[in-house]
Amino acid sequence: MLLKIAFRNILRQKRRSFFTILSIAVGFAFASIMIAWRMGSFNLVIDKFTRAYLGHIQIHADDYLDKPSLYKNISDYKSLGEKIMSVEGVESLAPRMLAAGLGTVGEKSTAIQITGIDPALENNATGFQNKIESGENLPEKPSHKVILGKGLMQNLDAEIGDEFVVVSQAADGSIANDMYEIIGVVVTGNEYSDQIGVYMHLADAQELMVLENRIHEIVVITNDIRKVDKYAARIEEKLANPALEILPWKKVNESFYKMIKAKEQAQSIMHIVIMIIVAIGVLNTVLMSVLERIREFGVLKAVGTRASQIFRMIITEAFILCLVGILIGIAIGLAVNYPMSLHGIKVFDSMDIGGVQFDTLKSEVNARSIYEPAIIVFLTSLIVSIYPALKAARTRPAKAMRFH
Repeated sequence: MLLKIAFRNILRQKRRSFFTILSIAVGFAFASIMIAWRMGSFNLVIDKFTRAYLGHIQIHADDYLDKPSLYKNISDYKSLGEKIMSVEGVESLAPRMLAAGLGTVGEKSTAIQITGIDPALENNATGFQNKIESGENLPEKPSHKVILGKGLMQNLDAEIGDEFVVVSQAADGSIANDMYEIIGVVVTGNEYSDQIGVYMHLADAQELMVLENRIHEIVVITNDIRKVDKYAARIEEKLANPALEILPWKKVNESFYKMIKAKEQAQSIMHIVIMIIVAIGVLNTVLMSVLERIREFGVLKAVGTRASQIFRMIITEAFILCLVGILIGIAIGLAVNYPMSLHGIKVFDSMDIGGVQFDTLKSEVNARSIYEPAIIVFLTSLIVSIYPALKAARTRPAKAMRFH
């Protein structure tokens, strides 16, 4: 009976009900779009940042990240790789050998970061070949060829085909030096890496630094970046080696992770503002509805209707309006979010986040973009309806009859 009366009251004031539903629907849709946009864009940024070089998970010798050293390396990495690939959720991996040195072309020299890679595995894991701006990729077999970052090429005034001399200190204490041919220029999207980066075949790097069959880093790519903590735990359990440190990307690069979280929190403030606007709209509409019906409530009280019944009737009306508004808001939100999740939006100027360039941002259709605004809008709408409902319930029949 209460539900029937509430429906009649809503349909009786179609214009007022329409604008209440519209305010709730628009508020919900806007919040849903903002959440989906935020999650989609941030997940795209994180995925591109990690796949560009960092990886979803990294494996090093214990304490290597805190105090990098040529001597803190991993042996027998091929058998480790087989175990890692057997873990559910792991898509690919790439072993790397890392070292610092001095690079020279002609009379120009500068500090460099040497990265020894397995071309096939690196291409599969991070798409290294797609970052080569000019020239060619490293051959499958060691051949004393190198690829330089674009910034490094410019600093050395180097060209493809030039001889590149590397000098460093090998693991056995000897002077490591050799000559290589520059065969390509790479643009990783990370400006700093492109200014110091030198990439060569893993076997060439191991020979140069006298680190046969040893590496410093294994980069792991998973099928879902949102589950990296779980996958890292699985890998750690599989390897069962306390001498190794298995860390998800957010711990490998904490500064980038904190920056992303800070941006998320900043956008959360916008969501709160939107919800406040929706709450004010609902409060205004429901309160006006109550004030317009003071005489009606007076009559109801006069014929014996209890205050609790009037209170429940107002809350039920607010519940129905809120539910309809949310359903319409879901439809609007999905209609906007789904195309944006497929095609994204091109930004006018590419953005630099964590040193990686982005020119397209995408939305993401997921349960959170629906249930989170639904809960917030629903609770907000019902809470702000309590005051008008109490006002209606406390109406005095004699006074209400004189109300105009």
